[in-house]
Amino acid sequence: MNPNKALWEKGDFTRIAQTMRESGAALVSKLGVTKGMNVLDLGCGDGTTAIPEAKLGANVLGVDIARNLVEAGNILAKKEGLTNCTFQEGDATNLHDLKDQSFDLVVSIFGAMFAPKPFDVAKEMVRVTRPGGRIVMGNWIPGDPTFVAQVLKISSAYTPPPEGFISPMLWGVESNVTERFVNAGVPKENISFSKDSFTFNALYPPSEFLTNFRNYYGPTMSAFEAAEKNGKATDLQQELEVLFNTQNKSLVKNTTTISATFLRVTVIR
Repeated sequence: MNPNKALWEKGDFTRIAQTMRESGAALVSKLGVTKGMNVLDLGCGDGTTAIPEAKLGANVLGVDIARNLVEAGNILAKKEGLTNCTFQEGDATNLHDLKDQSFDLVVSIFGAMFAPKPFDVAKEMVRVTRPGGRIVMGNWIPGDPTFVAQVLKISSAYTPPPEGFISPMLWGVESNVTERFVNAGVPKENISFSKDSFTFNALYPPSEFLTNFRNYYGPTMSAFEAAEKNGKATDLQQELEVLFNTQNKSLVKNTTTISATFLRVTVIR
């Protein structure tokens, strides 16, 4: 099996996505989505941003490599009564079944950044976007002191990277993003960046939030598997407990509110 597909199907990201709904909708509200717009949501999970895009009247196709997340997305769209939102399996490095220049907007929030072959990912996003259309990415930033960047940094220290591995965090470096889209034919001046934040909200304490990451979030699951083999699972658990507790800014007992900074990329096709 494709190792990236295996990574995201081994857990159940819907457990994490439930804490991301409010911020997903808030982010979409800034993207200028209008009725009738054709939107591709790439690495869509179960619809954190795809569902809000459809609620604004866009015709949305959500594409994700994980079969279980595609199924969950279609169930959620049906539950919401959204006939203008469908989900299907696909690989961001090769969107072979999607036609050239077929989308007004391509959105990938913490999705396509995790695909291998980043230059191929950029080319595919550019290929399926119509001239004058936009690509918007949300990417975690390497070395950032806020939540997700630190989760991934801590986890990676316990997980030896496979040969030829290219860190997904490089999508959070402006010069790398520029190089990838320029290579795909986009003029440098058509690429812009801004910092934004995403908040995870949960009606349970940070300890339970960490348990969900340990049991359901692919990269953290892999880190614990590797740590257990090396007798370091307790060390990893303790590092993450400190992170989750110190990053929690909720003023309500036994609830979690954690903010994370990300790089917002906008590309004009």
